[in-house]
Amino acid sequence: MSIQSSKKLFSPLKVGDITLNHRIVMPPISRLRANWPNAIPSNMMLEHYSQRATEGGLIIAEATAVSAEARAYHTAPGLYTDEQVLGWKRITDVVHEKKGVIFVQLSHAGRATNALLTEGKLPITASVNQEFLQNKNIVVSTPNGFELPSEHRALQTNEIPNVIEQFRYAAENAKNAGFDGIEIQAGQGHIIEQFLQNKSNNRIDEYGGSIENRVRLLTEILESTISVWGQNRVGVRISPSSTFNGMGDSDPRALFRYLASRMNNYALAYLHIIEPRISGADTIAENQDAIATKELRGIYEGIIISAGGFTPATAENAIDNEIADLIAFGRHFTSNPDLPNRIFHDLPLTHYDRNTFYAFDANGYTDFSVYDFSKGNQKASVEV
Repeated sequence: MSIQSSKKLFSPLKVGDITLNHRIVMPPISRLRANWPNAIPSNMMLEHYSQRATEGGLIIAEATAVSAEARAYHTAPGLYTDEQVLGWKRITDVVHEKKGVIFVQLSHAGRATNALLTEGKLPITASVNQEFLQNKNIVVSTPNGFELPSEHRALQTNEIPNVIEQFRYAAENAKNAGFDGIEIQAGQGHIIEQFLQNKSNNRIDEYGGSIENRVRLLTEILESTISVWGQNRVGVRISPSSTFNGMGDSDPRALFRYLASRMNNYALAYLHIIEPRISGADTIAENQDAIATKELRGIYEGIIISAGGFTPATAENAIDNEIADLIAFGRHFTSNPDLPNRIFHDLPLTHYDRNTFYAFDANGYTDFSVYDFSKGNQKASVEV
């Protein structure tokens, strides 16, 4: 059965009081095209998101720093100044003009950054980890090119409320910028995951030790941001099997099963799960089964987005078998601005170009065409 004939990916879904027309999600894809050093969304970003908006389709805007010290990448956007709010408002307006839905991922890099990005301040984390600093495979995009992460320091217990407040303030700014909701980045080796996993957290206060304690930062950030947004407007993204940015835990299964269970205590918009086959922007095994989502599906009772290495056929299978409710396509969205339209009509997909993922210019960012039905290749679009 073809995707076009079954169209399960194109059945509507209610996310709180938002109705999505289809199940194809554009996930947060960091492409490093914001203005530097002010982290204001650029005109290129405006065009990029406009090209990918569809009626009733969910876009989750890229990892966006909650403060200057939270920045993970050179030329990544922020949501901690009024100017950044105005820059994002232009983008949410154009997505809404196309009747699309747009959330934004709020992120704090923690130790996974460089002092060139944090205004000279030492990056912060759960616990100091020399193994992380000695890992030459971990690099950070800076104004001087790719650099190793800087020395970092462990947060004092009395400093943690400030991190929580940064997320709350950014959540408020996201609302003022016209977003429909927010996603909390609790994966990819950023600060929340640095607290979650015991390879990076050996604290002896209430934020370390037991799994319950290590999940505390996430739950307190959720309580703070939900106080701004209310129910069904805050999502959480996790990467249970990833070792990206030096992550690891002695019992990840117990950790993430507990986390998924705790998420039932909050009226989340969704739980967004990165599959084991993806680590950062790299593919581990394209055909690997969706193990992480399958396992957590039996624990978390709300809407699940599954991300990582899906094809249209495997996405349809995941929806058919109720493994996930929504499927995120990251790399395919980079090269197919009309991706839902192409999947609906069983059209060939343009292959993505890794060399342009972080190229800082329009090449490979806003210059991919939509499918041209008159020529059987590129150009005109059909609404889905």
